[in-house]
This record gives sequence, C-alpha cells and structure tokens, in this order.
Amino acid sequence: MIEVKDLHMHFGGIHAVDGVSLSFEGGRITGLIGPNGAGKTTLFNVIAGLHQPTSGQVLLDGADITGLKPHELFAKGMLRTFQIAQEFSTLTVRENLMMVPANQSGERLLDTWIRPAQVAREEEQVRAKADEVIEFLEISQVADELAGNLSGGQKKLLELGRTMMVDAKIVFLDEVGAGVNRTLLNTLGDAILRLQKERGYTFCMIEHDMDFISRLCDPVIVMAEGAVLTQGSIDEVKANELVIEAYLGTGLKNKPEAVS
Repeated sequence: MIEVKDLHMHFGGIHAVDGVSLSFEGGRITGLIGPNGAGKTTLFNVIAGLHQPTSGQVLLDGADITGLKPHELFAKGMLRTFQIAQEFSTLTVRENLMMVPANQSGERLLDTWIRPAQVAREEEQVRAKADEVIEFLEISQVADELAGNLSGGQKKLLELGRTMMVDAKIVFLDEVGAGVNRTLLNTLGDAILRLQKERGYTFCMIEHDMDFISRLCDPVIVMAEGAVLTQGSIDEVKANELVIEAYLGTGLKNKPEAVS
C-alpha cells in the first residue's frame, strides 16, 4: 500500500533519514522499531506530509504522494496519530469524534441558515457514527467527558477512535503505548487487532514495548542511524546480531545495507 523509495531527510548536516526504501503491505500491522534517534518519527513525518523530503519518493497505491500536505493525505485515507495525544481538550469525547469527518455542511455558515435540515441530518449521521466508535472502543463511560480530563490511555483510545470516523486506508501510530497503563494498553491492542482483522485496516506503528510489538506486528522493520537495518518476523528481528548491537548502544562501525 505504501512504498518508500530511497528517501532522504536532512536537517543541515544531520541525515535523519538516509536512503530508506521499504514498503507497508495492505491489511497488515507493520512494526517500526529502533533505538532513540534512529529516524523513525522523522520517517513518519515525511510520509505523513509534515516534512518535505530532501529527496526520494513516497507512493500510496502506486500514486506519487511525495510532499503532499497532511490535509491532502487525509483526503486520500492516510491518517497519523502522535506520541502525545492531540485532542480538543474543551470538547467531549463524542464531540472530538464528530469533528473528524471533512466537508460537513455545518462547517459553512451559509448552510446553517439556508439548509438547516440538511445540517441537522448530517450531524445526526455523524453522531451515530461517533456512538458506534465509542461502543467499539468500550469507552461509553467517558463519552460525555471533556477530552482534557481523560487519562493518557483514554486519550490514545480517543485518537484511535478518530481514525475510525473516516474511511482510513492506512493509519500511522506513533508510540501508541507511551504513558499507557498495562490494562488500557491491552484494550488498545485488542481494538487495533479487531480493526485489522474485522475491517481490514492497515497499520504501521512505532513502538518501544517489545511485548506489544510481538503481539500485534508482522512484519517488523528495524531502523538505526537513519537507515533500515533489517526486517522480518519478530523472532527473526530479536535474533539478529545487528539489532542486538544497535539496541545495546555500541553503535555500528559500518552502516549495512537493508536486509530482509
């Protein structure tokens, strides 16, 4: 679904992403791991349109999307969550979900005056969709709570819920487990697996919790020093000596080419 070709992202003399080529298959949950500073989040940011790459190409279903802005990628079905949740803190959980669908008639002042019935009808449909998402994620108890009052784990569930309010082709999850207690992390994992298995969602996730990665992801891609170090099943990755060396922090004398 996503193909990255020889992607580079330089910040001055720092090569945060250095010749990355990889692909994310549709209908799978791909893990992206690596030590701090490996370039994982920068790679996400380039793919998701937050950074214009220095060079290289990103394809979505074979179409070139290199350099498109986040709102343009959103319209194409690419969504991204962040390590720190980006909720509307003064809106309720339900209202946060209802904000997601684009081009709602109620967003245009003129329509609220001359097409009130249409606005009301669309809003009811969006509300019904939000309630369906709330039920799916089992967060009915906080549906009317202000999002700013939620726990870290509940905010991550809300971010996942917002991706369900549109027809997402691929969802990039940036450390979805960061700051989440084990119980809510299990709930998050269950929801992600259900979305993948029951609704055919495609996910790519950055994560440091190896148990979480082991449970959800196949394949797993490892980055180090801005490049792809290796990829494969979680067992293959864990047994790879280059991965062990990178995680031990001893550094790599010579950056290897990507191997699979």
